[in-house]
Amino acid sequence: MSVAAIATLSGLPCQLGGNVFPVTPNALLGVWRRTAHKTGINNLRFHDLRHQATSKFFEKGLNVMEVAAITGHKDLRMLHQYNHLRAEDLAKKLG
Repeated sequence: MSVAAIATLSGLPCQLGGNVFPVTPNALLGVWRRTAHKTGINNLRFHDLRHQATSKFFEKGLNVMEVAAITGHKDLRMLHQYNHLRAEDLAKKLG
């Protein structure tokens, strides 16, 4: 986790059960669906947020092993779908 994430989580009240957020997966899904409906965003899945975050890690210059350590991917082949190589970025690295 980033230093900012650790600082934020450290400031939250501790739960005896070990959960950071006292909400069930079903409750979170309900909030997600209601929010999507109210905003008119019907084609955005919760998993899309993970895809976006993982893609941003690659854009920041993290390598495959670093991203896998953050996201928990055990199969490195799965990470290739997130790594959107751009010709201009490769050209910059080559000099």
